[in-house]
Amino acid sequence: MEQQVRVLPDEDGVRVIVCAGDFDQDTLALLDQACTHAADDPGVRRIVLDVTQVAFADSSMLNLMVRMLHTGRLVLAGPVPEQLGWLLDLTQVRAVLPTADGIEAARAL
Repeated sequence: MEQQVRVLPDEDGVRVIVCAGDFDQDTLALLDQACTHAADDPGVRRIVLDVTQVAFADSSMLNLMVRMLHTGRLVLAGPVPEQLGWLLDLTQVRAVLPTADGIEAARAL
């Protein structure tokens, strides 16, 4: 699957970042940049990361999600794909990561 990172227009202080494809240390740059910009923007009160189309994620993406989690503004929009879910379960990050079914539900959290 071709990797893709799209940033949707902000609505009410919520920035949605849609990511698709494989994310590892060699392919994380665009997603990292989008997340960092969102975290650095004082007008963004919530960062929604749509992971429904993530085909593969390694510890590099996990590290990025944990860094964004520390901002207190990250919510995952799922459903979370099986491989990413396995990584989140293995590392016990899923237990502390706010997750919603779909973008609209994530915006509302």
